[in-house]
Amino acid sequence: MFGKGEKIEESLTRTRTSFFGRIMSLLGGRTIDESLWEELEELLIQADLGVATTVEIVEWLRAETGRHRLRRAEDVQQLLKEHLLQLLREKQQPYLQGERMLSVVLVVGVNGSGKTTSIAKLAAYHKARGDKVLLAAADTFRAAAIDQLRIWGERAGVEVIAHQPGADAGAVVYDAIRAAGSRQFNVLIADTAGRLHTKYNLMQELKKVRGVAQKQVHRAPHETLLVLDATTGQNALSQAKVFLEAVQITGCVLAKLDGTAKGGMAFAIASELGVPVKFVGTGEHLEDWAEFDPQAFVSGLFERDRRDESAD
Repeated sequence: MFGKGEKIEESLTRTRTSFFGRIMSLLGGRTIDESLWEELEELLIQADLGVATTVEIVEWLRAETGRHRLRRAEDVQQLLKEHLLQLLREKQQPYLQGERMLSVVLVVGVNGSGKTTSIAKLAAYHKARGDKVLLAAADTFRAAAIDQLRIWGERAGVEVIAHQPGADAGAVVYDAIRAAGSRQFNVLIADTAGRLHTKYNLMQELKKVRGVAQKQVHRAPHETLLVLDATTGQNALSQAKVFLEAVQITGCVLAKLDGTAKGGMAFAIASELGVPVKFVGTGEHLEDWAEFDPQAFVSGLFERDRRDESAD
């Protein structure tokens, strides 16, 4: 039901056939010159790797090309693939390490990023693994957020603990943890506020929710996942930095990956945010969800397949 490498590669079709397709053409049968480096830098930035990450990559490639006295652009393509893979692998960590009675997962992100849908997909992913899952509607500032989580909870076949709109978010998480313990749920996934009036309020709200989880469950939260909308590119990264200041992020969810031609954002996340991508949203359905696989991701950017050929 829930794939890994194959789903990731499929979701990268737009990115592979656009910007990375042009990168492969650029690094085809030509010699290495100054214009190649300029064009490569421009394409990497357009693919949403970000300026800082792109400059680091191109400088590394130029140094390696000189050190090995390479003359063919095809050799640069192989170096690029290896370096991109290393960027992702350096930050990668397993999801929910260790055995415990109850795993608490906080999910953060701006409203509209795909946060609620990602929570439902994560819940369905856990159910498919045999877990007993409970959701907590701790985004209490928006009545719509509570309603949306209830709807997606029904679709995933997962119960939702919720209070009235405007209720204390920490109290919701507290009640959900108590319910999970008394009814033997082993995974609790909590939605959190996605839009508050000031950065200070956002920080305080998230710290409060974290504090409640820490007091009730040993070493909770065990994961704090930041949902980023892949279609918004560098704007999502700017928003992410606010959350990084407010809460200790353990990983990112790259939502709506199938809807963008700029999948290079995953490298900016690893390089600029310093956190691993742990899951990707690969479509609109509950099962369109995959654990992040760096090898499959890089392969999906560079390797053409029959789907691409049929689309030509």
